[in-house]
Amino acid sequence: MATTPTSPGAARQVLSDSDVARSLTRIAHEILERNHGSDDVVLLGIPTRGVPLAERIAARMAATEGRESLPVGALDITMYRDDLRGQPTRTLGLTTLPGAGIDDKVVVLVDDVLFSGRTIRAALDALNDLGRPRAVQLAVLVDRGHRELPIRADFVGKNLPTARAERVRVQLTETDDVPDAVTIADGAARRAGDAVSSDGAGQDTPGGRVGGAAVETGEEAQR
Repeated sequence: MATTPTSPGAARQVLSDSDVARSLTRIAHEILERNHGSDDVVLLGIPTRGVPLAERIAARMAATEGRESLPVGALDITMYRDDLRGQPTRTLGLTTLPGAGIDDKVVVLVDDVLFSGRTIRAALDALNDLGRPRAVQLAVLVDRGHRELPIRADFVGKNLPTARAERVRVQLTETDDVPDAVTIADGAARRAGDAVSSDGAGQDTPGGRVGGAAVETGEEAQR
C-alpha cells in the first residue's frame, strides 16, 4: 500500500485495516510453518496492543489447523522495564497464562512495534520468572529499526524504515475503537500532541537470537 501524502508534520497512513489483516494472516501461516503446526505453541501478547494482536493471530492459526482455539495470554512487563526511573508511575497490567503454562512450550511473544528492543528484553526477564519455555519467538506488526539491543523479530508484518525522531502509531479496533491503521508522523507532530503506539519492542535472549518484540508501549512508546 502506498503511503498517503500529507502536509509536513502530519501523520500519514502506511497500513490500512486490510493491510493489517493480511499481515496478521501471513504471520499466522509463518508461525505454523516455522513450528510445523501449532502443537505446544503458546502466544503471549504484550499489553496494550500486543494482546489483541496475539488473539487475532491465534484465531487465524486455529482456523488454519481446524482447531477450536489455541493457547493465548498476556504478559505484563511493567516491573521489568529499565526505563521506569524518572518516569511517571505506570499502572500495573495483568499477566494471564494458559492453563498448561509455558514450561517446555514454544512461546511466541506478540507486540505492535519493534523499536529499541528494550520491551522484549523486559519480556524475556518476565518469562524467566514464570517458567522455562522450550523456545521463544517474536512476532511484531511493525519493525521500525533503530535497535539498541541485539534483537530481531522472527515474524514481521511490515518492515518500516524510519528516522529516529519519527513516531509510529498503531491503532486497533479493540483498543482505540477505530478501524485498524498504522500511521507515521515526524517529531513536530509528536510535540504537537500526536499519540503514539502503546506497546512493543522485540528482543533476543542473552547469548542467542530469540526473536524481538516491541517495547513502547509500542516499543517503549517509542521514546
